Amino acid sequence: QVQLVESGGGLVQAGDSLRLSCAASQRTFNNYAMAWFRQAPGKEREFVASISWTGEITYYEDSVKGRFTISRDNAKNTVYLQMNSLKPEDTAVYYCAARRDFSLSATQTDYNYWGQGTQVTVSS
Repeated sequence: QVQLVESGGGLVQAGDSLRLSCAASQRTFNNYAMAWFRQAPGKEREFVASISWTGEITYYEDSVKGRFTISRDNAKNTVYLQMNSLKPEDTAVYYCAARRDFSLSATQTDYNYWGQGTQVTVSS
């Protein structure tokens, strides 16, 4: 069982930056592909970014390419989401997810473990 705890959310203005963190309890964290998803009010949860177990391969949803960066530190069992040039449409609850596989995926059902989410609010 893997427990994921997100942190770093908050209220910022458009154009600001935030860095989200997701700490995993599993010592074999480096065997898991990781991802960030988000859910805006009244909308379904959607894919944001994913990263392979080595951190060498990343994949982004089109609207965040060039603004968001996913990374991981396997020594710290932590995955990050650096969010720059934030927009009001980035407002959502952001969830960290772990997949018991080496390869990355943008499909929610491919992920086995989920965090509780952290709120990001971007004001205009």
